[in-house]
Amino acid sequence: MSDAIRIRPVAASDEPAWHALWAGYLDFYEATLPPSTTATTWKRIIGDDPVFGCLVAERNDHMIGIANYVLHPITWAELPVCLLHDLYVSPDARGVGAGRKLINALVEQAKTDRWARVYWLTRESNTTARMLYDSFAPADGFIRYTIRVPE
Repeated sequence: MSDAIRIRPVAASDEPAWHALWAGYLDFYEATLPPSTTATTWKRIIGDDPVFGCLVAERNDHMIGIANYVLHPITWAELPVCLLHDLYVSPDARGVGAGRKLINALVEQAKTDRWARVYWLTRESNTTARMLYDSFAPADGFIRYTIRVPE
């Protein structure tokens, strides 16, 4: 068996593995979402809407990482931009290059599909991931403000 990492689009058959990685991602961020939100997220990325997508990283036929993304228009460009919304690699597979390969694959898809840019957010305290992110581009200096709207 090869230890090579393979990046590919998510498939419907990936649902159990995607759910396991998604749960790990939520645990990492100490987040709890209703099951309906997780179900909606899965339906969006596996559905026909090109706004939502997901790439997966595999090693030895085992899914080790996910990159959920959302395409959207912006006022500063004519082409859509890609928000890498959720990037997660299982703890036992970190350090083997899966995160880098997922980001590189999204950048290549951006070139092919003519997106204006790929961007993402992370917590300031996520220093391990930020070392990877800083190797792609410096942080842009923006600070995010969030107003939660009650349902």
